[in-house]
Amino acid sequence: MQTSEDLGREGSETPSSPAVTPVREHHRVLIIGGGTAGIAVAARLARAGQKGVAVLEPSQHHYYQPLWTLVGAGEARIEDTVRNEARLIPRGVKWVRDAATEIDPEAREVRTRGGLRLGYDFLVVAPGIQLDWDKVTGLREALKTPHVSSNYDVQLAPKTWRMLQGFKGGTALFTHPATPVKCAGAPQKIMYLAADHFRRTGVLERTSVVFGSGGKALFGVKPFAAVLEGVAQRYGITPRFQHDLVAVDGERREATFERPRDGQPERITLSYDVMHVTPPQSAPDFIKRSPLSWKEGPNAGWVKADKYTLQHPDHPNVFALGDASDLPTSRTGAAVRKQAPVLVANLLAAMKDQPLPARYDGYASCPLTTGYGRLLLAEFDYDGKPAPTLPFIDTFQERSDLWLLKKYGLPLFYWAFMMRGLA
Repeated sequence: MQTSEDLGREGSETPSSPAVTPVREHHRVLIIGGGTAGIAVAARLARAGQKGVAVLEPSQHHYYQPLWTLVGAGEARIEDTVRNEARLIPRGVKWVRDAATEIDPEAREVRTRGGLRLGYDFLVVAPGIQLDWDKVTGLREALKTPHVSSNYDVQLAPKTWRMLQGFKGGTALFTHPATPVKCAGAPQKIMYLAADHFRRTGVLERTSVVFGSGGKALFGVKPFAAVLEGVAQRYGITPRFQHDLVAVDGERREATFERPRDGQPERITLSYDVMHVTPPQSAPDFIKRSPLSWKEGPNAGWVKADKYTLQHPDHPNVFALGDASDLPTSRTGAAVRKQAPVLVANLLAAMKDQPLPARYDGYASCPLTTGYGRLLLAEFDYDGKPAPTLPFIDTFQERSDLWLLKKYGLPLFYWAFMMRGLA
């Protein structure tokens, strides 16, 4: 399910007046979410001949969001990132166009906003991630000004490009929250592209590019972090680590961050001329309330899942993958591509009371645009070790051929293969 509240819902559009009678349905397999993870699983189950599969998803549209970075940089059109959800529902799979509001794993039932009670034998939890715009004071109001945008919203990504085009110098501020986010490289991808655009238009020499990040480093895998540190130096980017955005004053063009100082939070305010914001993110609210999620600790709010089998540790008929799970890897489409076949193989085995045969090694990848025509492909596993998959290609350096892969190859691969259960 492509969730993110009314601003930036990842294309999620809930019917305004769902004509649904409160009734109970039952499905052999119920999938919560029709985004990347949910459709990938549904397609593989359909190809395996599994009957009685349903996808619970409110959105009419489905977006290929990795391309929104290039939309914000003027290298792609937003229209090219969208398909009708109906086209992606596999043949033989039922689409329940509604939104989950409650999960009762003991009763094996999911309740919906429209009043449905959906029973299941097996449940796949793949609702995506929630964009918490309101956790930054003043952010919604600031996004209405010409000087603040975010590629995390389908309506705002084109605005990012207009904002960058109109920038004539000053401070360009880019943020990354302290929370987990989908595609953790995206906040800096647009920063590098913006800096390269400023360089090409002669604006960079009178510009201060600042990266306010809640993290402690540019990237968690050292070989790739070293390359990105060189990219930041090339553009003269000033990183401010452990700076978590908490408030924005759109009229004064000021951003307030919290940073640790002597064991206590300290607030610091920076002025900006343009700012790209990555909002705080979390599991959807109904997931946080669910018995399936952690209630405390570092994984509080996220769905429990064995990191190798993707099976829920307390409810063996429940599996989870994607952004709302507690899997200790990056929340990317590439990770889902590796998770989906593991989940389906183990789910089919569980349905037959057989041992779970497949294991997920934590693979994820992040295609980091470091400038126009340049891309660094970071691939890694649970251990934080590089895990390159492209033969005969050095993925530890910026490459122009990988830029073409990002711009043309991966979108085609996504629609034609991954969303059809073929890859």
